[in-house]
Amino acid sequence: MGFPQQHLHQPPSDCPVCGVKLHVTRLGCESCGTELSGRFASCPYCSLTVQDQKILGTFLVSRGNMRELARELGVSYPTARQRFAELLERLGLETPAEPGVAHADAVDREEVLRRLAAGELDLDEATALLS
Repeated sequence: MGFPQQHLHQPPSDCPVCGVKLHVTRLGCESCGTELSGRFASCPYCSLTVQDQKILGTFLVSRGNMRELARELGVSYPTARQRFAELLERLGLETPAEPGVAHADAVDREEVLRRLAAGELDLDEATALLS
């Protein structure tokens, strides 16, 4: 699962000398050898690690099913949620939660317990939602 790699190396995202973010400046056609030079917009998904690509690919294929993501990664449900949250942070799609600050989407404890009792959530999912 994930994006095709075609045996290509992962390009660095930061300069190995000074640490500043690198920019795409050259594109080439494997078919005819044409090369374009300039400053091109880069894709935030293109610099994902292989592990991040696996997490994102699994999440998309499972249509957002965290249980499936946890199963595919071989980790617990809370760990899968944490890894996905960290991926969103690396992509700049979510800001890290500050310690001791309540999450913006306050969880309705009664609703989580109702869903757990109805079998809509398993214990790990309910625990993750309430923590």
